[in-house]
Parts: sequence; C-alpha cells; structure tokens
Amino acid sequence: MSKTYAIADLHGRFDLLEMALACIAERAEPPATLVTLGDYVDRGPDSRKIIERLMAGPGRDGWRLICLKGNHEDIMWQTCRRLPDVDWWLTNGGGATLISYGQHKGDQADVAVVPAAHLDWIEQLPLMHVDAHRVFVHAGIDPNCSLDEQDAEDVIWKLYRDETTAATASATSYMGTISMHMGRSSRRTGPTLIRLRGTPGDLQSGVFDDARPGGPIEVLEVNGEPIEKMLSDRRSTDMPSRSAMSAFGGEADITISECHVCF
Repeated sequence: MSKTYAIADLHGRFDLLEMALACIAERAEPPATLVTLGDYVDRGPDSRKIIERLMAGPGRDGWRLICLKGNHEDIMWQTCRRLPDVDWWLTNGGGATLISYGQHKGDQADVAVVPAAHLDWIEQLPLMHVDAHRVFVHAGIDPNCSLDEQDAEDVIWKLYRDETTAATASATSYMGTISMHMGRSSRRTGPTLIRLRGTPGDLQSGVFDDARPGGPIEVLEVNGEPIEKMLSDRRSTDMPSRSAMSAFGGEADITISECHVCF
C-alpha cells in the first residue's frame, strides 16, 4: 500500500524536520510520497539548513519528495529579487532567516547573503500537488474555480476566517479529487481536514492511503524544544541581543506568538 506523508509548516525548525523524516522512515515502505506544505523559512533558527536539506532530495530509494511553496517563501523571494527594502520580510520573521545565512548581530540586513540557487529553487516550487483523491496546497483554494484556474494568492495566502467557509472549501470535489489543505489553517474544517499545527516545539505529519479518498489514516507527531528556548539558548552565542536586532526588525528576539504577523 503506497502512502503519502504531508509535513506541515517548518519555519526554520530543522530539528523537527529531521525528526519527522526519521519517524516516517521507520514506517514508510516504498513507494512513498512526501509532500512538504511550505513555510520552510523564518522565525526558527535553521531556515538555510531546511532549504538545503529539501534541495538535496528525499535521500531514499522509492521516496518521492514534493516541496510546495508557502507564503513565507513568497515573502523571501519577493524581498530578495523584487522589493526595494526588507521591511516586509523582517516583520514576518526574516531576521532569523538572514542569521541562518551568516548575518551577525549588529549587521545591516543584507539579502545578498542568500545564494541565488536557493532563490531559484524557491521560484520554481509548485503551488499544489494533486493525486488521485486529494489536492495539497499550503493555504487554500477557491471552491468556485477549477484547479487550473486557481489564483496563486489563494493557494499560498488564503486565510479561512470562519469554520463554515473552511468546511465548504475542504469538502469541495474537483474532477474526482478532494481538496486537502493542511499548511496555514489550524482549524478543524470538515471530515477531510485535520489540525496539523501544534505548539512551537511540535510538528505533525498526516499519513494518507493513496488507494482511497478521505482524511489521514494516521497523524505522526514529533516534539522538540519550544522555539523560545532555542532562541534564548542561541542568543548568548550567535543570536543578536534585542538592541542589536534593530537592523533585523527585532523579530528574532520576540516570542513566537508575537511573531505571528503573517501566518
């Protein structure tokens, strides 16, 4: 029985990604598909490591890795390639990402530290993955449009403001597929959508049977240190102090709840 494993937002938590991959490896029998649902960067300390790990591929025979684009990758790419300043990125956790690329306390934010190859990889990330029974996206879909007519803004940015709207979207059928978005929304929104966001120290992955429609047959959870503790531990060495973080918008020294300007 082939399975698909969907991994939710990582936000710089390379430790949780490695634990999730190890947990999946203990259970997965090839062929297996791994879908990472975007938001690999920002807030956490190891965005660069996550990108490099995903760029390297699945690393196991019989595994297929599909990396989707999230809104934080969009922010990062837009800032590094198009925008005249870094304010938008920094107010959404970008300072921690720049630090992961080698910036130090007291430095002026410099997007040139991000390798062009990483930005090229982000640019070509797909917005959705469609299998026989489901559609995986980072954020959401418009139930009034076919899959090939979806607006990229909805796919990577959509927020469901109430349970009714989200439930309608999550249960809509497209050409025999059931929409299954599990990245940005943390709400339970119907029988085919589950909560995949825990505390800042947890990561959940949904396991899906490729042979049948519906929700996950299992949810795998790994647990690490809360991000506040990780940042506190690193602050004494390679993380900037609050005063020095002015060049980075101050976000790497703020608790994760205060960083949630953009999900």
